[in-house]
Amino acid sequence: MRTILEAAERVLSADPAASMEQIAAAAGVARTTVHRRFATRDALIDELTGWAAQRFGDAVDRARPETAPPLVALYQVTANVLEVKIGWGFAMDRAFSGDPQVAEVHTGVRERCDRLFVRARDAGVIRADADLDWARRVYYALIHEATLRPEPADTDALATLVVDTLLRGIGAGGGL
Repeated sequence: MRTILEAAERVLSADPAASMEQIAAAAGVARTTVHRRFATRDALIDELTGWAAQRFGDAVDRARPETAPPLVALYQVTANVLEVKIGWGFAMDRAFSGDPQVAEVHTGVRERCDRLFVRARDAGVIRADADLDWARRVYYALIHEATLRPEPADTDALATLVVDTLLRGIGAGGGL
């Protein structure tokens, strides 16, 4: 099944209207094999979305956001999430598909991110007066924009760019 899902991601990323036959060919299996596992194209896409969401949740967990030093965790979460979002772009774009399991993963990730931001604020990594809800929303936007860069993706460099922009901004200092 993994081979089919990986092929589906590749094919659908290149052509969102691709057929089950095209996905089967890319997976190196017969069309009937794909149909035996997935009754419809929508069922395949739903499974792909759920599988990518699980990879997303696992990527956050691997960074140990609740135990690693906050700055280390923030960088590692960013790098791990970028890797998943870049590698599973088609499925991750369907993150809010209405599937309750996908929604549960994303809710869990948001909660862990919120706790990480509190830890980062308490450790002095984020300003004490920062609006953490706004900071999370900006962080998510930075990650999204990093996945859209046209040049080849080096997730470590992109993670550094995202974290540096989040924590230091783009200003020359001095404030308003």
